Amino acid sequence: MTATFKKLWANEYFQTAITIAVIIIAVFGFWYGSQAVLNTNYPALAVVSGSMCTLQDGACNGWTHPFARTLHIGDLIIIQGVNPATLSADYPNSDIIVFHRPSDPSELIVHRIVAKEEINGKYYFRTKGDGNNFDKWPTTPQPSEYDPWVIPQDMVVGKVILRIPWVGHLVLFMHDSVGVPVVIFLIILLIIAEFIFPLLRKKPAEDRADAVEPRVEQLRR
Repeated sequence: MTATFKKLWANEYFQTAITIAVIIIAVFGFWYGSQAVLNTNYPALAVVSGSMCTLQDGACNGWTHPFARTLHIGDLIIIQGVNPATLSADYPNSDIIVFHRPSDPSELIVHRIVAKEEINGKYYFRTKGDGNNFDKWPTTPQPSEYDPWVIPQDMVVGKVILRIPWVGHLVLFMHDSVGVPVVIFLIILLIIAEFIFPLLRKKPAEDRADAVEPRVEQLRR
């Protein structure tokens, strides 16, 4: 049994399969582990719009001003689920939250809290994109500039606790119509390089060995 296992472990294809399996398990383990640790179903998201960007030159793609204080397209944001009572509405230093759009709960939005109200023990929030309308963050906006919805606490996913520039562009690329075919193509190339090419190189060597063996046998005779 031990000899069989050692032989199997020495096989390059088996080692490659184990490596791929470990990577897949690690990715899923990290994702579900992050959900548990951060107390939210969405521990990390990519910013897809410039509604939180306040740059005057409009360069909100995340490449040119990666360390500005607001969120840009292509940022990866880390989200933590929290008690709604602890969310701050102390504008301009209020919390940035991720929530389900009331008119389309399948869509997630990331905006800053501008007002907070408690009614019968339940919290409701008014929000605004930092870069939306005339009064951009940190200027205090007029109520008419708030988002047109009121967010009940059960629609809040969590608050943004960390912003990582650029990394979200990888996620956006994967969601692009071109991204998935490109990744599939690269995986196919990797499989060819890992498995097919070694077999093709091995076959001519075996053919040469088979051709030499009869000549050696003839010399012995």
